[in-house]
Amino acid sequence: MDVVSDAISAVRTGRPSSNRLRVGGSWCTRLAPYAGAGFHVVLAGGCWLVPDTGGEPVTLGAGDVVLLPHGVGHVLADSPGDTARAVPFEEMRRPAGGGDGREVELLCGKYRLDRSRTHPLMAELPEVVHLPNRVGRHPELRSAVDLLANELDERRPGACLALPSLLDLLLIYMVRAWMSEAETGSWPSVLSDPVTTAALRALHLDPAAPWTNDRLAAAAGVSRATLARRFTALVGRAPMAYLTWWRLTLAATRLRDTDASLAAVAREAGYGSPYALSHAFSREFGVTPGKYRVSAGSS
Repeated sequence: MDVVSDAISAVRTGRPSSNRLRVGGSWCTRLAPYAGAGFHVVLAGGCWLVPDTGGEPVTLGAGDVVLLPHGVGHVLADSPGDTARAVPFEEMRRPAGGGDGREVELLCGKYRLDRSRTHPLMAELPEVVHLPNRVGRHPELRSAVDLLANELDERRPGACLALPSLLDLLLIYMVRAWMSEAETGSWPSVLSDPVTTAALRALHLDPAAPWTNDRLAAAAGVSRATLARRFTALVGRAPMAYLTWWRLTLAATRLRDTDASLAAVAREAGYGSPYALSHAFSREFGVTPGKYRVSAGSS
């Protein structure tokens, strides 16, 4: 798998959920903070998004997509003023006539995320990722939005499977689009650097391999000193430190999502024995693998 796919897979749990919202006239609704990530797709009309954290209001138009990767609470409304009038999203009802006749249609949803193992790429996403509908920009994202709108309209056979799959694609395309336009954050730079990208690809492709700095440098086609300097400067961890963290992250994912034995999890994560994994895991997460599995299963 590539780094972006791994970063999303490690943190995502369950299936995304979504609701279609149609409103008109004067309206204002609040979405409470969420432990995962929220998103909105404006299918028709326009509205405003006002973050609870005091960030600048964002105007949204037809075709716009917005991701709230850290689940910040926010208000959606016909105008950015007087958010005190907001009603909970769960209580929103389509007004019966009245207003100025303008109707807004949105797809609002959530991704379930396990923040105990957030990859740094996902962690550095801003509170609000606004991706305006611009002609010629991010064609795959635009295609996903069009497909989502069709599934919502048609309710054709297989829609129950197609819709969550399209929502998963939407998350990937939103992260890709942010990376292509980001003016801040280190990971867009990390993945545009050929040396660091080659090293990360090698580690993610086969994390259980007996990696050393020399072997990884050879895979990246540079000297050990060059790899150490560039990787550490961009990623923020030395190559072997990143590998240790990623192996333990993979182990935690396997413990949470499967019934694989501790020996199998250790082997897949590159540890020679369950004891070696348990020692490293406890140091990283503060609990044994067994206790982690129990707590993850009950959450």
